[in-house]
Amino acid sequence: MATILDSLLPPSRPTLPTRFSTPFPSSASCLCTRRNQSITALSIPRRSAMALILSTCIFSKVSLHDQIAFAEPSSVGFREYIDTFDGYSLKYPQNWIQVRGAGADIFFRDPYVLDENLSVEMSSPSSSRYKTVEDLGPPEEAGKKVLKQYLTEFMSTRLGVRRESNILSTSSRVTDDGKLYYQVEVNIKSYANTNELAVMPQDRVPRLEWDRRYLSVLGVENNRLYELRLQTPESVFVEEENDLRQVMDSFRVNKVAG
Repeated sequence: MATILDSLLPPSRPTLPTRFSTPFPSSASCLCTRRNQSITALSIPRRSAMALILSTCIFSKVSLHDQIAFAEPSSVGFREYIDTFDGYSLKYPQNWIQVRGAGADIFFRDPYVLDENLSVEMSSPSSSRYKTVEDLGPPEEAGKKVLKQYLTEFMSTRLGVRRESNILSTSSRVTDDGKLYYQVEVNIKSYANTNELAVMPQDRVPRLEWDRRYLSVLGVENNRLYELRLQTPESVFVEEENDLRQVMDSFRVNKVAG
């Protein structure tokens, strides 16, 4: 470190000899020479000066743009999860962690955004006899059933809690395995009063607790209904929509041997 710092110091001035072989020029000639050099150095045409300023500004902006472009985050990598026992597979962001005991067959969540997660749920093989996802009706009817299930799960006994929900889209697609899948997207907002025990209505001001996007992919195999669920805050969905849709597109239901 000392070597690097020493190399950055300005060079020391050489020691002047005590005698000179040539006499100093007169003070008048020195002043005239310096004045002429100053005038020559500053005599730049105005057009050239403006061109220099503009070119410096343009190159600095281009350089800044390049730095910003290089700093843009790329899409995250994915890991594949295959359940050969229950018969499904999917891809999930490689930085997500698995949470056991969450109630679903499988559950992964973002380690930083705790409200962002995915899970897979299935109907019981003993009580369901699904042949195709069309047994749910058209995608629009399936969307209503999915939303109703979400609202049932989010029912609260707290005073002053209110939910607002909306079906954003429903669709169907046939994947490369030849199977039909439904996709459902809903938005749910939760409001709660700031003072639910207040007597006067003006003291019970509702506030937004959370605003989330829920994405479901439905498929049928092995006489069972499979549902991939993705949950994310609306503010995060805008940034990670591409990655979340890749997870949705990767979901497959597979035939179980035996």
